[in-house]
Amino acid sequence: MSTLTATAEKPRTTPARPVYRVTGRRVLSSEWAKLWSLRSTWITLGLGLLFLVAFGLISASHYKSGIDSGHTDRDFADATAVSLSLFGVNFAQLALGVLGVLVTAGEYSTGMIRSTLAAVPRRLPVLWSKAAVFGLVALVVGTIGGFVAFLIGSGIVSGTPAAMSFSHAGVLRSLLGAGLYLGLVGVVGAALGALLRSVAGGISVLVATLMLIPGLISLLPSSWQDDISPYLPSNAGEAMFALTHDSTTLSPGAGLLVFLGWTALALAGAAYRLTRSDV
Repeated sequence: MSTLTATAEKPRTTPARPVYRVTGRRVLSSEWAKLWSLRSTWITLGLGLLFLVAFGLISASHYKSGIDSGHTDRDFADATAVSLSLFGVNFAQLALGVLGVLVTAGEYSTGMIRSTLAAVPRRLPVLWSKAAVFGLVALVVGTIGGFVAFLIGSGIVSGTPAAMSFSHAGVLRSLLGAGLYLGLVGVVGAALGALLRSVAGGISVLVATLMLIPGLISLLPSSWQDDISPYLPSNAGEAMFALTHDSTTLSPGAGLLVFLGWTALALAGAAYRLTRSDV
């Protein structure tokens, strides 16, 4: 008598899919990859660097030609190598601020923000990562541009009353302050893009804040101007990298604190809307 032994078939098992956790480092890595995958990033950063260096060298050359001809422009009477080299900050801030708006508002215009927030449901890490990544990039670009402009510009104005070197008091602080200011402008741009969710709206508010409002304040009575003007974002930011100060301007430390306050306000508004409303 034979005994049949039934062998049970082993159940088929599919390989377990790896479980990925959403961590701060991975969100940062994702935002870093998205930033550099856009052609507009390279173009706009290049424009920001070009504006910063080119306008600084143009102003230094203009000052030098005025000294040589004996007809110095009144606006350059008290110019220094630092102020001439950083003349392009006002133009570079527009390029970096606009790119900051595109970093966040661009995802709303393309609809990619839905995929981003599906991968990171908590939402706020996305905002912090975008602001941190682009702020760091803008800081590096602004600092490099400021140092390059000063290195070349100080050579142009060598032998003139504006001549300065890195050993002069306040020079390094001014150059680093300019880079920090441009980095914070990039963060403000990213915050405005997330708050308004519109490229056009974010750029409009950014330009109005940095350039139009200071001009409108000049129409107010002088007593009001002295109380309001130093605390505007652009004027507080300029105090961060200005070599000299007077009673109508903030000190570098106070200017940094005021501009950090404006940056925090923009980020708080963006965070509130991101968590309270649908995309």
